[in-house]
Amino acid sequence: MKKKSSNKMWGGRFDAKPSDLMQEINQSITFDKKLYAQDIKGSTAHAKMLAEIGVLTKSESKKIIDGLKKIEKEIESGEFIFKIELEDIHMNIESRLKEIIGDTAGKLHTARSRNDQVAVDFRLFVRDEIDEISKLILDLQKNLVKKADENLHVILPGFTHLQVAQPVLFSHHLLAYFEMFKRDLSRLNDLRVRMNECPLGACALAGTSFPIDRKMVAAELKFDRPTANSMDSVSDRDFAIEFLFCLTLTATHLSRLAEEIVIWMSKGFEFIKLSDAFTSGSSIMPQKKNPDAAELVRGKSGRIFGALISLLTTIKGLTLTYSKDMQEDKEPVFDASSNSRLCLRAMSGMIADMKVNEANMLKMAGSGYSTATDLADWLVKNLKMPFRDAHHVTGAIVKMAENKGLDLHELKLSEMQKVEKKITANIFEVLSVENSVASRTSIGGTSQVRVKEEIAKAKKFLNQK
Repeated sequence: MKKKSSNKMWGGRFDAKPSDLMQEINQSITFDKKLYAQDIKGSTAHAKMLAEIGVLTKSESKKIIDGLKKIEKEIESGEFIFKIELEDIHMNIESRLKEIIGDTAGKLHTARSRNDQVAVDFRLFVRDEIDEISKLILDLQKNLVKKADENLHVILPGFTHLQVAQPVLFSHHLLAYFEMFKRDLSRLNDLRVRMNECPLGACALAGTSFPIDRKMVAAELKFDRPTANSMDSVSDRDFAIEFLFCLTLTATHLSRLAEEIVIWMSKGFEFIKLSDAFTSGSSIMPQKKNPDAAELVRGKSGRIFGALISLLTTIKGLTLTYSKDMQEDKEPVFDASSNSRLCLRAMSGMIADMKVNEANMLKMAGSGYSTATDLADWLVKNLKMPFRDAHHVTGAIVKMAENKGLDLHELKLSEMQKVEKKITANIFEVLSVENSVASRTSIGGTSQVRVKEEIAKAKKFLNQK
């Protein structure tokens, strides 16, 4: 007499149930239930293909697909009961499908494995997240361009080493971030193209003897092609790692912008204000208005960086093909992706909400001898002086102004001529911050002429998306 197995998933190979501890460490349903829509989509495509090759009848395929649709509605409505003893999203759905349509559900797993099943689910998920995050980046870029356009004439100090360096347009500063996020979009797009291959049909690791049509499944799931190697198909997590790398760079850019917002809001600067929508108070200091949204965007970059390192560490020592370690691939991606979306929405909101203090920006833009480079350039252009000599002369004039407690434009011509007798009164034309900004007409420069061009290009780019 055939002994009945006590394990529903492993059939006759196992006699006993796993221990509670084994069940706890082995399960993934607590987090991979997030993949339910992708799992149902993959199973639907697989069922259609099995009918085409004759493994399923048309009526069996329809029965399976209708059952999967019912399960999807149950999950979305909150009626579905996820069971930890069934380990993962795949077995939870298959078990429920059997309850709905009977033994026909067991035919769905023909010519596939959970290895290629999870690989396709995960690719579909990452692809969906790329699309969603790309939209959020575009939203942020739109707000950056709008804010730049509204404040085209506003001048603020440009910094190096967080020291006042040269005056620049605030709009020019914002467009620097537009360029960063444009590169982020490009990287995500590159990844989407590279990863858009379908692993379903690789089965456990070696392919299958069934005459499956992998091209049909790939097309059904909107992949460009099937993956080329069955072993690579089930063991590849490059797409997830690369996705995390893309998120890491985006988080870096968000964190840099968040840091600027924190500084700009501080009493030492007061360049901008954020409304109550993106700030919070203190439990003890009633005067405080803290840029908490910006600080949290800055802070969340750390956990996104950590997700990348986590997955790299998990994968680095694994031989081909699938190992259970790879179950640890999803939570870092889920967490990093959801937090990236949150940070992008928050930053987009802060940029739209931001009110600019033009007077404070202009005041600091003219401090710290920010037009010293303009003075040196004038010496080169008008006195034909080698730049290194002009640099030395300008340094001496700056030192003189500093000793007198004056800005450069406050020095008398006769005082400058003590350093370089050929200097004329025309020097004062280049010592204002407005003239300094206007003179920067090189491609990519901060003059209004160039920034207007860049805003127009940015708008054209956004309109094409």
